[in-house]
Amino acid sequence: MPKRERDYVVSSGNVFADLGVPNPEEALAKAELASKIAELLRERKLTQAKAAKLLGIDQPKVSNLLRGNLTGFSIERLMRFLLLLGQDIRIAVKAAPRGRPQARVLVA
Repeated sequence: MPKRERDYVVSSGNVFADLGVPNPEEALAKAELASKIAELLRERKLTQAKAAKLLGIDQPKVSNLLRGNLTGFSIERLMRFLLLLGQDIRIAVKAAPRGRPQARVLVA
């Protein structure tokens, strides 16, 4: 039987890199941090207005954050929001395994 060509592309594991977004590692880290913030706000059943007050930002910025519009949000700012939500943050630095073409940022 002849070998068929794939009609899909295997992901690199970072959708932003696959799409050619500049600084894909930063974009992925910001998206993962924002996702965790959104999850915590949902769990606490906070309105956008209450979340804004807690985070020290205005409601439209909370809306942008929840919609994934992360322009204007640095990784440091997102981490500060997590601290305000009572979350510990752990940063670990280690060498990338041999054979992987690029180091990466992971949010767990």
